[in-house]
Amino acid sequence: MSSKPEIQPCEHETRDRIITGFVVGLPFVLAIVFGIRAWGQSLNFLNLGLFVVGYVLTCLGVTMGFHRLFTHRSFKCGRTMKITLAILGSMAVEGPLISWVSDHRRHHAHSDQPGDPHSPHVDHGEGLAGTLTGLWHAHMGWLFMHDQRGAHDRYAPDLLADPDLVFISRTFLLWAVLGLLIPFGIGLAVAGSIGAGLSCLLWAGVVRVGALNQSTFAVNSLGHTFGRQSYNTRDHSTNFLPVALLALGEGWHNNHHAFPTSARHGLDRGQVDVTAGVISACAKVGIVWDVVTISEERKATKRL
Repeated sequence: MSSKPEIQPCEHETRDRIITGFVVGLPFVLAIVFGIRAWGQSLNFLNLGLFVVGYVLTCLGVTMGFHRLFTHRSFKCGRTMKITLAILGSMAVEGPLISWVSDHRRHHAHSDQPGDPHSPHVDHGEGLAGTLTGLWHAHMGWLFMHDQRGAHDRYAPDLLADPDLVFISRTFLLWAVLGLLIPFGIGLAVAGSIGAGLSCLLWAGVVRVGALNQSTFAVNSLGHTFGRQSYNTRDHSTNFLPVALLALGEGWHNNHHAFPTSARHGLDRGQVDVTAGVISACAKVGIVWDVVTISEERKATKRL
């Protein structure tokens, strides 16, 4: 594995940057522009309910699926659960599964060191300007730089060997669009009008994607800048409550970097981790198993 190239080849970086802008930036911009204009006019219980359900399900697709299952193998599950989580994560519109996993595994291999795709602390200058530049890079700027992405062959050979995951990764755009069309279809079916469908598309589709993206992107930026460290990780990863709440447990980022394979990121008392709770519930009914846990003795070896 060590002899394989670190960087995923990029033949058309300009094209990829344009696509990234549409996939990541457009939902965020539309969420702000149309959200403000429509506030108080189109927001209703149906929109809000679909927004919350869609946010939680697609966020779990990222946190439970893309991150804790596919990247770190924190638990095992059957084919149906595997495919469901992969599709839900794709509907979060954060990029194809295999690319996501490759980049994140490279992040862990070089956390806050040269080679980290999205560190806010490497080569961004000093002072306030350097801090702000680093935060922008870690939050969204790195998404437009396709010359530092993790090589799939090196960082995700296990996913490349799985035909189901290869297919879902290659058809990412299909799942992203489907995640927008589903709330439109529900609104149309429930309220019986195109306007209601478009309203649901706005709130449970576009606004949901924009809000979820910003919450999970904050793990890379705020989660390496603000908060506190409970464990020795030799990087700048932190535990930051607001991000943990918005990203369903991912904000306990210092804990995660200390014990990357742990299925639970909220390791200490009072650290709410919704994703870990869902994994635990699934384990109790037998649809996931071999859940990785961290003993008190192991935590003590790294506790600051």
